[in-house]
Amino acid sequence: MKSIPIAAVLTFCVVSVAAAQESKSATPSDLPDGAAKQTVVTLCSGCHDLSRIINANHTAAEWRNVVNMMIAAGAKPSPSEKDAVAQYLIENFPGKPKPQPVVIAGPVAVSFREWQAPTAGSRPHDPLATPDGAIWYTGQMANTLGRVDPATGAVKEYPLKTPSSGPHGLADDKDGHIWFTANFAGYIGELNPETGAVKEYPLPDPAARDPHTLLFDTDGVLWFTVQNANMIGRLDPKTGEIKLATIPTPNARPYGMALSADGQSIFLDLFGTNKIAGVDRHSMAIKEYPLPDGGSRPRRIAVSGDGIVWSAGLIRRPAR
Repeated sequence: MKSIPIAAVLTFCVVSVAAAQESKSATPSDLPDGAAKQTVVTLCSGCHDLSRIINANHTAAEWRNVVNMMIAAGAKPSPSEKDAVAQYLIENFPGKPKPQPVVIAGPVAVSFREWQAPTAGSRPHDPLATPDGAIWYTGQMANTLGRVDPATGAVKEYPLKTPSSGPHGLADDKDGHIWFTANFAGYIGELNPETGAVKEYPLPDPAARDPHTLLFDTDGVLWFTVQNANMIGRLDPKTGEIKLATIPTPNARPYGMALSADGQSIFLDLFGTNKIAGVDRHSMAIKEYPLPDGGSRPRRIAVSGDGIVWSAGLIRRPAR
């Protein structure tokens, strides 16, 4: 793998005292009393720590959507419990004022169009623009892929075969098939939009959980990160063969990916540490590049035409 210039990390967000507090576990006693408190504890703590609730900053409408997402992810409250939980969250954890935008003088022409996802709380994720002008998304909490036709506003959902697959990343191939990572179920999926048929490619190692981002290389081989298993993988669509390689740094959490300018390497962010990595497409040899700031946590990555690798992420600072 030849030497590639790497640009300085662009810092877009600072994680400070609030984020440090969020990492601390919360117990039921930390929640305010209320008629639906025990229901909240029962329904929510099975999937995540209660600190997710305490440190949230949602409006009433956002809390109702969170409840819909929870149900889409598998929670089963009764209709009355659903309303009670939403009301409890709205009353006890009201949204805090958010910073106001600064208006900069000068000419501007901006328009926004929105399309409602058919399934409430589906958590539309990772939009993908395809050559036919459509926009695809993963309905992560609804176990669907979605297709939006901007010309007509029509939205179509494609259900997946395996329940609770948790689709995340998307990529399209030359045949118009849509590929996705099954974030919750540990497989790579291929959707044929013409038939709605889904083909699944299970990851060969049981430890390979949380497949995340997808990328096709110049030979049509599909690469993907496996964030919480600390791996990168490649899938040859011609044979279905999958190969996995472990990142040298433990708990590096490989995340975003980009193809090098010459097409010979894959670059990826290591979100759990202050490094990015380069992977040789043929040997799968991995080389890590430490970033200057030890608190850097790179998340997304791109390569410019001159071959420079750009990375954007967080800077983690300890609480004071």
